Amino acid sequence: MSNELWHKSSYSSSGGNCVEVREHETGADVRDTRNREAGHLAFGRTEWSALLAGVRTGR
Repeated sequence: MSNELWHKSSYSSSGGNCVEVREHETGADVRDTRNREAGHLAFGRTEWSALLAGVRTGR
């Protein structure tokens, strides 16, 4: 997986604290924009879908 697949939310401010996401066939990876070398958290497809659904409904 290449670095160019990482993206920030369109809601992120420039220079603010935010995370980057890399979505792929089996789920998504999430990392801290300011501390990329620390690694990432990996979420399976079911976990990632549940997180997005919760965010969209305000949970």
